[in-house]
Amino acid sequence: MTDTDTPNAEPARARALLSTADMKLLRRALESHARATEDREEIAKINALHHRLGTYVPASGE
Repeated sequence: MTDTDTPNAEPARARALLSTADMKLLRRALESHARATEDREEIAKINALHHRLGTYVPASGE
């Protein structure tokens, strides 16, 4: 077995799926939807997701 046959010991670096602009757009969409709905359960879910999106820290190199 040669060095080229040996599998890479470290996985490739993960890349961000969404850009910072994508995250801002998603947050604005959630805000709009929250204002349009009166379902308290859905608003609670929207608020939780909105919070998680707000704590998103994009990977360097974006």
